[in-house]
Amino acid sequence: MFSMSALLMAGFLGLGSVSARAAESAPVASANDTATLVTDRDAVGPDQHLRVGLRLQLKPGWHTYWINPGDAGDTPTLDVTADGDATGKGGPIHWPVPVRISEGGLMSYAYVNEVTLPEDLALKGSGGTTLHAHAEWLVCAQVCIPESGDFTLTLPASASEVPANGAQAALCQKADAAMPVASPFAASVSGDGVLTLSGKGLSAASVSQAWFLSQDGGVIDQVADQPLHVSDGQLTLGLKFLKSAHRDKPLAGVVVLKDAAGQESPLQIEARPVGGAVAAPPVQADAAPASDVPTGAGWLRVLLFAFVGGLILNLMPCVFPVLAMKALSLAKMGGAVRGAQLQSALFYTLGVTGAFAALGIVMIGLRLAGSAAGWGFQFQSPGFVVGVCWLLFLMGLNLLGVFEVSAGRLGQVQTGGGRSGDMMTGLLAVIVATPCTAPFMGVAIAGALGGPPVMGVLVFLSMGLGLAFPYILVAGVPGVASRMPKPGAWMGILKQVLAFPLFATCVWLLWVAAIQRGVTFVALTAGGVVLLGFAGWIYGVGQRRSMLEGGRGTVAFCRIVAVFCVVVCGGVLAEGLRAAPEPVAAGASEAGIEPFSDARLAELRAQGKPVFIDMTASWCITCMVNERVALDVPSVQDAFRTRHVVFMKGDWTNRNAAISAFLKAHNREGVPLYVYYPPKGQETILPQILTPGLVLSTIGN
Repeated sequence: MFSMSALLMAGFLGLGSVSARAAESAPVASANDTATLVTDRDAVGPDQHLRVGLRLQLKPGWHTYWINPGDAGDTPTLDVTADGDATGKGGPIHWPVPVRISEGGLMSYAYVNEVTLPEDLALKGSGGTTLHAHAEWLVCAQVCIPESGDFTLTLPASASEVPANGAQAALCQKADAAMPVASPFAASVSGDGVLTLSGKGLSAASVSQAWFLSQDGGVIDQVADQPLHVSDGQLTLGLKFLKSAHRDKPLAGVVVLKDAAGQESPLQIEARPVGGAVAAPPVQADAAPASDVPTGAGWLRVLLFAFVGGLILNLMPCVFPVLAMKALSLAKMGGAVRGAQLQSALFYTLGVTGAFAALGIVMIGLRLAGSAAGWGFQFQSPGFVVGVCWLLFLMGLNLLGVFEVSAGRLGQVQTGGGRSGDMMTGLLAVIVATPCTAPFMGVAIAGALGGPPVMGVLVFLSMGLGLAFPYILVAGVPGVASRMPKPGAWMGILKQVLAFPLFATCVWLLWVAAIQRGVTFVALTAGGVVLLGFAGWIYGVGQRRSMLEGGRGTVAFCRIVAVFCVVVCGGVLAEGLRAAPEPVAAGASEAGIEPFSDARLAELRAQGKPVFIDMTASWCITCMVNERVALDVPSVQDAFRTRHVVFMKGDWTNRNAAISAFLKAHNREGVPLYVYYPPKGQETILPQILTPGLVLSTIGN
């Protein structure tokens, strides 16, 4: 007879006693949780096998995630290495069974209160060892906050060859007790989503409830009902496969069986496909609209939207800094022969399309891996923001003539000379364009990330062609380039003037960094700006001395100092990123604005209140412009107050799983997104470029 308690006992086998000494690192604490590194031993013997774990003590209301976070969230990571007399590297995390959290039509697999995520570490050698660990995890309540920590734990050599368990072994034992055990039942899954367990002990008397947790995301609709049918020797669960699921592959995950007494037994399964399973299901009559995953002529429309969206990016404020590079290149083309003009346009286009293709491959790869990456996602990384800030500052110094870079090298991007210079100009055009989302791009990017990877890359290439098209037009149409002003002394003045838009962009990026990490991080970034300014200046001094005197020693010294300054900047940035982010007063706390949450939105909708959703980010210039010209104006604010419209803002400046899920649910892969919910009736999605009249007419209707 099948026994629930018998299955649970498998999780306790081999567990030893607990001694009085602790093996736990110094804590990494935040307002949301406390994290430590724990081991099951206080000392190590020769070739010791250790159980090492990330212990998270979560404040009430907060949770973190399982290996498959569900429809929103991110998987925790733990990287452990050991050095000293005994060395080794930790293996993969062993995942306790999570709880299910269903909210706002989304399902999350999460841990609450306290959890230890253990992994195995096999040491080689005898003697003491020091463990070094880096962990990253996401904690969520009404908002989601990415956190990380670095931990160090020193374990001495044991006086006995087999050391006793440490005090923290109980935490590992508790985690082991919550692990799923290997299923004693045969498991299979049909092409239409029927999961079947077969074997002795299954009956309506032993199983009253059951549910399945997929180990991989993007396979089943995780919030859909899972109808249960139990008979003697067999159990079936009805799963709903996603359209993109590969049904010809085994289905791995955890089935939780619950008996009438409330006892739960989690079973690890890998169900084999049966019944003519196929790689992708047929399109059902009640399937989602074709716009979700385009086919045939729908892809032509998506490619056209991508091209038009890329073309419009040339008019967006994000791209203004790169106009400095474009303007100088165009001016230089005014006196060039046609062949040189076409060559310049070709390599600029290669740089743009290559950058778009690389960005698309990264985003599609992250999506296939289960991560929630959207347009502009790289600006959610403070390190990327600071890197772009420093790069643009150095470019500005180059435009001012503080230092020069010889022909044929990377620095030609600032002056537009040479093939590599044209390609790097295109690359930087894409980098500074990503904080903006142009009209038509939402449909294109959603199609790219929701369809086959090859078509997705083609969509990103189409956007690149759209961004590069004006340059191609100028170079390729006879007579257009000839009307450009002839090169002359005025180009030197223009070159210096165009440095200041780059410096203005640096100020904006510093503000974004302040929102992401706090004022201390901004101080480190500003210090790096000063150090890079000194590096550029002394590099230029060496260049001028070389031209006047030809002294190699002076030039070498200046270059060494410049390189040293750059290395110091890298170290300062790495140190700043390791530190915990400071709490920053975000825009969600502004007067009259509520922070976005699915639960609060559902509550307001149930009360019949009108709601205006603003999904934004500090690095999104389009968002900032819309707020200044269309949302933060007296006429619109008065209308919100008069009509009792609740204004909710979702800040995507940093990673936020709830906002990512909301964007995906509305077929968008980036911000801005504006949605209006009237007291009754269907929601209205507004365009990405707002005017006061458009907002007023929307809430008026």
